[in-house]
Amino acid sequence: MPSNPDKPSAVDAPGARPWTLAVLVLIIAVEALALLAFGVLYAVWLAAGQAATSPAGAAFTMVLLLLFGIWLGVVALFLWRGFRWTRAGALVAQLFALTIGVPTLTGGYPVYGFLILVPAAAAILLLFERRVLAATLRSGRQHPEP
Repeated sequence: MPSNPDKPSAVDAPGARPWTLAVLVLIIAVEALALLAFGVLYAVWLAAGQAATSPAGAAFTMVLLLLFGIWLGVVALFLWRGFRWTRAGALVAQLFALTIGVPTLTGGYPVYGFLILVPAAAAILLLFERRVLAATLRSGRQHPEP
C-alpha cells in the first residue's frame, strides 16, 4: 500500500526520536552505569582495606570512575533530548573505550575486551547514522518546543 506523501510518518513527527538514537542512548547509559558501579566497587574495596593498589591510587581511580560515569550519564540524557554537543562527548567516550578495549582484548582477556569493544564500535557507528544526526541538531540556545 503506497504511503501518502502529505501525511507525516511517525518518524517525521515532531518530538519523535528514531530507534537508532534510542539504542545509542541505551548503550551510553549502560556504559555510564558500569562506570558508576566500578566506582562504587572501588569505594567498597577502599573502605574494606582491600584495594589492589595503594589507598591513594584506589581513591583516585574511584573518583575518576565516578566523575566519568556521571559525565557520561549527563551526555546520555542530553543526547536523548537532542543536543548536538553530546555527539562529541559520546565520541570521545567511545574512543577512550577503544583505547582500553584493544589492550584488554590482546592482553589475555578476550571476553572483557569484546564487552568493551562491541558497544563502543556500535555507538560510534550509530553516532554517524543519518537519523541520529538529524535528531541531534538542537543547540544549547534553543528552547524546547511547548
